[in-house]
Amino acid sequence: MDNRTDASKNPSTTIATTSDASLPTAGGVTEKPTSRRQFLKGGLIATGGVAASTIGAPAVLAQSPIVVKMQTSWPSGDIWMDFAREYVDRVHRMSGGRLQIDLMPAGAVVGAFQVLDAVADGILDAAHSVPVYWYGKHKAASLFGTGPVWGGDANTMLSWYYQGGGEELYRELTQDILGLNLYGFFGFPMPAQPFGWFKNEVNSVSDVEGLKYRTVGLAADLLQSMGMSVAQLPGGEIVPAMERGVIDAFEFNNPSSDMRFGAQDVAKNYYLSSYHQASESFEFLFNKDFFDDLDEDLQAILRHGVEAASTSNTASALDNYSADLQALQEEHGVTVHRTSKEILDAQLQAWDELIPQLEEDDFMRRCMESQREWVERVVYYELMNKPDLALAYEHYFPGKLNL
Repeated sequence: MDNRTDASKNPSTTIATTSDASLPTAGGVTEKPTSRRQFLKGGLIATGGVAASTIGAPAVLAQSPIVVKMQTSWPSGDIWMDFAREYVDRVHRMSGGRLQIDLMPAGAVVGAFQVLDAVADGILDAAHSVPVYWYGKHKAASLFGTGPVWGGDANTMLSWYYQGGGEELYRELTQDILGLNLYGFFGFPMPAQPFGWFKNEVNSVSDVEGLKYRTVGLAADLLQSMGMSVAQLPGGEIVPAMERGVIDAFEFNNPSSDMRFGAQDVAKNYYLSSYHQASESFEFLFNKDFFDDLDEDLQAILRHGVEAASTSNTASALDNYSADLQALQEEHGVTVHRTSKEILDAQLQAWDELIPQLEEDDFMRRCMESQREWVERVVYYELMNKPDLALAYEHYFPGKLNL
C-alpha cells in the first residue's frame, strides 16, 4: 500500500493508494496506481453517479492524512534540515494535519544531486534543494540562484522569480525544455555565500591560481577561468575530500553549515563576501501529478507555506549564522577575512567573459535579459533609497569592521 493515505479501520473499505507514482508489483511489473481523483471519479461513473453507495469511502478518505515523501539535499545534522523542518511544521499546522510531510535527509532514497529526477519520476513526492544541484542537466539551472550577480542580491532575485517573469521561465526550462513532471517554488533568500575556507591567506588572484577548490554550478566555470581547479561535491563529501587532499580549499554556504560539518578542523582562514554565488534561494520541488491531485486548499498550503518558511528561515539564519561565525572565531581559532577587492573585481571580470558564452543558448540569453531588466530598475531604487548601513554600524560599534 502506498504510504500517502492511512488504511481505513474497516479493511473492506481500504483504498489502495493516492499516488500517481509507479510502484513495483510482486512479479516485477510496474503498475501505476489509481490517483485519489481517479478513484473518486471512477466510483461515481461505476454507480451511475449515485452517491449513496460511495458515501463511506470518500468520508474515510477525507479523514486520512496525506503523507508527502520529501527528501532534502542536506545531511541530517545540517542547519538546512532545521530550516526544512520549519516548513514541515507550518504545513502540518496550516493543513490541520491533513498533510503529513515525511522529511528525509540526503541519501535516504537518492543522492543529494538526484532529487530533481526522483521527484519528476514520482520516486519522491517532494524535495528541498537548490537548482544549482541539477546544473549538469542544463546550465540554466544555475541562473535561478547562482548566476551573474548583476548588482542585486538574493532578495532581488527571489522577487524576480515571483514578480519579474522568473517563475514562467523556470516552468519553461523544467517542463518544456527538460520535460520534467514537476513544479518548483522558491523561498529563503540566502545571504551571499562566503568565498570560503583556505589553509593559507589569499589576498590576490595569484594566491588562488592552481588551488583545488570545491564549488557548484556556474561558479565552477567562473572560478576555473580564474585559474582554480574545481570539483563539484555535495556538502557531506567536502571535509573528507579536504582530508584526503582531493581539494585544498572550498565553499559550501554559511558559517552554521560549515561549522557543523567540521570546516574549522581542516582550514583556519575563512573569507566572507564573494560574487560567485550571491543570490541563491531554496528550491521546493513537487511531483506534478501528486500536486495536481491535491485539493486546491492543500495545494495553496504547500505553495504559500514556502513563503511562511522563507520568513522563518531568514530569521533563523541571521541568528545562527552570526552566532556561529562568532563561535568559529572565539572557540575554534578561525581567522575571518573579507575577500579582497582585487579578487572581487576579478570575479566580475570573469563573469563578463562567461556571459557571452552563456548567451549562445537562446533560453539562457532570454533568462539573463529578463534578470538584467529587473535588476536595472529594482536595484536602482534599492541603492538610491538605502542608507549607508556600514556608516551607521561603525558609528555605534566603532572599530569592529575591517573593510
